[in-house]
Amino acid sequence: MSKKAVLAYSGGLDTSYCLVNLTKEQGFEVHTVIVNTGGFTKEELESIERRAYELGSSHHETIDITEKYFQDCLRFLIYGNVLKNNTYPLSVSAERMFQSIAIAEYAKQVDAEYIVHGSTGAGNDQIRFDVAFAVISPKSEIITPIRDERLTRQQEVNYLQSQGVEYSWEKAKYSINVGIWGTSVGGVETLTSHQSLPEDAYPTQLSQTEPQTIEIEFEKGIPAKLNGESLSPVDLIQKLNEIGGSYAIGRDTHVGDTILGIKGRVGFEAPAANLIIKAHHLLEKHTLTRWQLLHKDSLANWYGTLLHEAQYLDPVMRDIEAFLESSQNHVTGKVILELHPYRFDLVGVESPFDMLQSKVATYGEDMDAWDGRDARGFIKIFGNQLKIYHSFKS
Repeated sequence: MSKKAVLAYSGGLDTSYCLVNLTKEQGFEVHTVIVNTGGFTKEELESIERRAYELGSSHHETIDITEKYFQDCLRFLIYGNVLKNNTYPLSVSAERMFQSIAIAEYAKQVDAEYIVHGSTGAGNDQIRFDVAFAVISPKSEIITPIRDERLTRQQEVNYLQSQGVEYSWEKAKYSINVGIWGTSVGGVETLTSHQSLPEDAYPTQLSQTEPQTIEIEFEKGIPAKLNGESLSPVDLIQKLNEIGGSYAIGRDTHVGDTILGIKGRVGFEAPAANLIIKAHHLLEKHTLTRWQLLHKDSLANWYGTLLHEAQYLDPVMRDIEAFLESSQNHVTGKVILELHPYRFDLVGVESPFDMLQSKVATYGEDMDAWDGRDARGFIKIFGNQLKIYHSFKS
């Protein structure tokens, strides 16, 4: 009797190795599952399905969770202006967590004895997969061929070629993960501390050089319109990826601490995430109080950290989400941006809740709410404790 295994399949080198090895040499009945979070076209998904069957899949399943991914995760990353180490929009970190959950739910649904993923033993993804699988489908045994056999990418290529599978080393040179919230790019350069990725390593190339002004409109923190056109958040993000990508906006290299305690480095392009987060943050500066901004920054940092550290299923995340959502009641308005090759400028905002344009007071000008005597008295009391403290100094 064959052993039923669900393989988290992307069509890349690692999962191709897992599929061929498990079916041809170990007699598994492998169900390949790809979870689309908005990074694949219909044609790409069809190609991946064909390839899965060619390599031995017994059944292939495509699960689209793009809308769920936005509603349950991305909108909170926007609310929190989450950029890990002030750089990385958690493109892969967030995506992997949701892919892991979807695969675990599928494995539980089909009573799979095993769940397989192609992570190595060095990165964060193995933890996200293992945690989600163990929590949601605890009866399934987890198999990790790449991690357990400590295979290099060259060894995987050699094995596939020995099994009659065409896979060139040139194709495996860069590890690319495409997602709606950003595309990560790993290669030999990102294994160093001093080299940057070459221009041609990025999937999206510069094609626009003339500056362009765009407008992003938010409704209670949700991106709702692009240049006056009402769009669903997912459609808006995808369209903004195309526009921003044509200017090569959103490229950077992230250096951070892995869950395992080692440093990691990866290149990425995330045009929509970069544009939306920066625009949203500017709008918040105009529409939130100082204490909302202060406490939200702290909680948002924890939200991003816990998401990155595979803790999405912890109930504290729902608590933080409740705060972040509550903070967005006045984050409505338009943000104007000007796009240039490799960069963009935040021009300004228009909002009915713009506190800078309040009729009560204008910075640096006369105030309707108080006069000079009020200001003088306030300052005197405000500095009182400092005066007391410094009075004891000799």
